[in-house]
Amino acid sequence: MRVAVTGARGLVGSRLCLELWNRGHEVVGLLRAPIPPSAGAQVEYRLCDLTDARAVEGIVVDARAEVIINTASMTDVDRCQRNPEQAYASNVEATAHLCRVAGSTGAHLIHVSTDYVFDGESGPYGEEDVPNPRGTYATTKHMAEQAVRVLAPSWTIARTAVVYGWPPSSRPNFGSWLLSTLRKGESVRLFEDQFVSPSLALNVAAMLAEIAERKLGGVWNACGASVVDRLTFGRALCGVFGFNSALCIGSKVDDAKLDSPRPRRCGLRAEKAAAQLQARPLPLAEALAGLHAEYLRHGG
Repeated sequence: MRVAVTGARGLVGSRLCLELWNRGHEVVGLLRAPIPPSAGAQVEYRLCDLTDARAVEGIVVDARAEVIINTASMTDVDRCQRNPEQAYASNVEATAHLCRVAGSTGAHLIHVSTDYVFDGESGPYGEEDVPNPRGTYATTKHMAEQAVRVLAPSWTIARTAVVYGWPPSSRPNFGSWLLSTLRKGESVRLFEDQFVSPSLALNVAAMLAEIAERKLGGVWNACGASVVDRLTFGRALCGVFGFNSALCIGSKVDDAKLDSPRPRRCGLRAEKAAAQLQARPLPLAEALAGLHAEYLRHGG
């Protein structure tokens, strides 16, 4: 199977490209930055500005992809709030371009979304719960989901949350930031009033690869199996890596005075994926053990 993966240098995209290749598929990785010098021959990388409709059409058609997996997104929540036009272009228009190409080529489109499409009043959320986004990032991600439903004849929406892994991609993720800070003996302030579903990137990639192979349609929560507050996550990470858990200091979301609102009681229920996928969502302890192995494997 030929698969096109957008955001191929990102945290999930980079791991997904390798996962698909290891499963015997031909992979075309789309990215907007120059191709990394260390890129292996197993993935065919192509530069593509996803906000350019003509470029997207030309490259995806030429790639002859049977499945398109859209992991690309503008994910910096506060930056989205400050730059709504850029967030709209990156998260909504780019997705719409991919949907149209999928419609014209007959490819199945898998769009990676987020638990932030919910308001965080009554989570964790299942696949059938009704989104109620707050803030620019959340709103544009929800709009992208709507574009997928309307424009792509064959589609999957795969929601995930707080994805982490080592090494980081082009910018730090929650897990890599914790590791980099705690191993220097520095303290971290972590929200004790925001509940999330921390998701190991390797686990998310495995779930997405299986969804792609089976072309499973509809909405799927492709995330970690545990819902915890960020402080609990940090202290659990300390236990696995041997850091001093006292370095993790509890804080409140309101005290951070962030540009964009954050859903408090969010996270995703992963029962559907656990019951129907071989690549099951990992509980926190197992996922952190996987992060530790990844950390050691990459010279951490």
